[in-house]
Amino acid sequence: QVQLVESGGGLVQAGGSLRLSCVASGSGYRFRMRVMGWFRQAPGKERENVAAIDWGGDNTYYADSVKGRFTVSRDNAKNTVYLQMNTLKAEDAAVYYCAAQRLPLPWSGTMRSADFDVWGQGTQVTVSS
Repeated sequence: QVQLVESGGGLVQAGGSLRLSCVASGSGYRFRMRVMGWFRQAPGKERENVAAIDWGGDNTYYADSVKGRFTVSRDNAKNTVYLQMNTLKAEDAAVYYCAAQRLPLPWSGTMRSADFDVWGQGTQVTVSS
């Protein structure tokens, strides 16, 4: 059973920082081979792309709304992907989801949620103004 488990969400003041983590587990997961992504969904809004990282960590993608503030990284030895979020704004408040791109899809430089076939349960990020 493949699983992605996010953690690190919480309540933070505007301008503050949070670091989200996503740990992958399960036999045959081949974490190291997968593009990993972060998505978010706010109440009443559609799910949106946030960031993605290729298997080696050499290539990243960021939505325009988070460029310069968020950083995605991964530690394949720990089967973990991270999302460092700085200078948080009220509009960043959402449930954040970690997802793994379907194999053998390669790095494309962008994100399509339909390409991701394993999803975590989400972690809530609340930003107070």
